[in-house]
Amino acid sequence: MTANRLIDTGARTGTGAPPEEPPYRIGRARSVLRVVAIASCLPYVGLKTAWVAGSRLGIPDGSPLLDGGTALAVANGATVLMDGGVVVLALLLTRPWGLRLPAWLLVLPMWVASGLLLPIMTAFPAQLVVRLLGGGGGRPVGEGSSEQFLDPWVFGVVYGGFIVQGLALGTLFALYAGERWGHLWRGRLRDLPETPTAPALRATAVAAASATLVPGVIHLLWATGSTAGLEPARAADRTSDFYVLEAVSLLFVVVTAVGVLLLAFRRTGGLSLRPPLVLAWCGSAQMACWGGWLNLAGLMGADEAADRPTAATMVTYAVQMLAGALVVTLGAYFFAERAAASALSARGELDESRGS
Repeated sequence: MTANRLIDTGARTGTGAPPEEPPYRIGRARSVLRVVAIASCLPYVGLKTAWVAGSRLGIPDGSPLLDGGTALAVANGATVLMDGGVVVLALLLTRPWGLRLPAWLLVLPMWVASGLLLPIMTAFPAQLVVRLLGGGGGRPVGEGSSEQFLDPWVFGVVYGGFIVQGLALGTLFALYAGERWGHLWRGRLRDLPETPTAPALRATAVAAASATLVPGVIHLLWATGSTAGLEPARAADRTSDFYVLEAVSLLFVVVTAVGVLLLAFRRTGGLSLRPPLVLAWCGSAQMACWGGWLNLAGLMGADEAADRPTAATMVTYAVQMLAGALVVTLGAYFFAERAAASALSARGELDESRGS
């Protein structure tokens, strides 16, 4: 049928060849979202570039950032490149060449971006609400010392930009993924077939969910006022912001365990595939990527012994990274099996149509 249409169309045009594909177009909404995602990077990139160039914009007198030297300049440059990745992703999700990329080359950076942006997108607004409701004078996410690192307005500008980035980029990815891979998550949990790898995947899911107990318990203790495992400086500087961030971290741990166990055991058979997949994606990304970011910050070290992360803190973030990595690995196997089954089914239908 398709071949005949192409031949007929070619004959009508007088060329005898199939017509050219129509130009690639996206809707106005996606064009706007792309512009918003790219524009939202400008405040952060602008500030970091100014600091690398020697500016003190937003840095108060006495801030430890003034003594950062080469190491801080390198870190600022690296984070500018990371934020530049948002620009690349926004283009990949809205340009024709983005459709030709291998899945992993797009999904993995999006997963990392999700893991780094989601804690800010959830914790920062919650912190502001807590303060409006009378929560004790906290500091924004990322400021953990009694010394003032940055002027307060910097956090609002930077984290506001991150939230806009996350919303715009997340919407673009959801639209893109729905068009390219939407057939892989249609249906309900009860429709999932039993595969030869199912027992191994269930065992891995149980291992991942069990691993979440370690960071889950620690975040619960910290969110409820315990100082167990905290370095002295951090324990002394706890504010309402600290408790909100720990509560949010605990929420993502729970979300991860629930998502992976739902997919593994499918007890709620009438549930759509989408909710547990979203839970597993968001939870594993936050646990692995945010845990890795905090672990990296801890490994960079602090000059004062009171500021250095304890062994318990480092182990907590390491186990958190492991649990998140296990969950995303399970997700990769899940989608690989679904894609293989879908391709096999399509091939069977094609062979059947040819035979008829």
